[in-house]
Amino acid sequence: MDERVQKLLSQWGIASRRQAEQMILAGRVQLNGTIAQLGQKANPAIDLVAVDGVVIRPAQRPASLYLLMHKPAGVLTSCTDPWQRTTVLDLLPPSLAESTGIHPVGRLDADSTGALLLTNDGALTFYLTHPRHHIPKTYEVWVEGYPSESVLQQWRQGVMLNGRRTLPTNVTVLKDSPHRKTRLQVVLTEGRKRQIRRVAEQLGHPVLQLHRTAIGPIQLQAADTERLASGQYRPLKDLEIRFLNAQLNLTSEGETVTREEYSR
Repeated sequence: MDERVQKLLSQWGIASRRQAEQMILAGRVQLNGTIAQLGQKANPAIDLVAVDGVVIRPAQRPASLYLLMHKPAGVLTSCTDPWQRTTVLDLLPPSLAESTGIHPVGRLDADSTGALLLTNDGALTFYLTHPRHHIPKTYEVWVEGYPSESVLQQWRQGVMLNGRRTLPTNVTVLKDSPHRKTRLQVVLTEGRKRQIRRVAEQLGHPVLQLHRTAIGPIQLQAADTERLASGQYRPLKDLEIRFLNAQLNLTSEGETVTREEYSR
């Protein structure tokens, strides 16, 4: 069956859908010996798809990988950087980073820290980063000053960014500091670029530090796992993978993992 070339590359775990599109635009992908065009379709049963001159076959797809990383500050959430700055893939062993098609899911600002998923499952990446899907992400955020209850209510109800209101947000005060700063827990169900930082700035309480603690029920410091230090990573547990697959309806009805089951 014919599929768009970028979708095939994503399904085969070569790159995320967006990364595959960028590879095609850069002329790195060939279809039957000629440079592929964005949107072009191929039948994997009869057509030859190559990346950088190397023919890719579905049977060559590496085993699916699902990792949780504690991203440090100053590290880019990308696969490469033209200025040779450190990326999250640089924190992985070369054998893992170079030959498996693994890539980060979504983004964390260079200055932000915390939970980051990495996978070579292109379908999962596409699902989790698509704007119509709302997997909650939990952050601990230090902001300047002491936000009033009215300011917090504005944040919770939604703030206008670029002419569009943000979705309702769960914002809870965790701690007041005598040094004129406040630690908040913020739970987002959308992921606009630098959203927390932009909203906090607009409300008069700029972000001092931003740390992501969880993606859905997948916690950076889960009670039953060893503490994950900055820069370290771990494979996802079977239950965590099942939860992610359940979001894609890839598991059978009897195997679906709900948030309630996960939290028990």
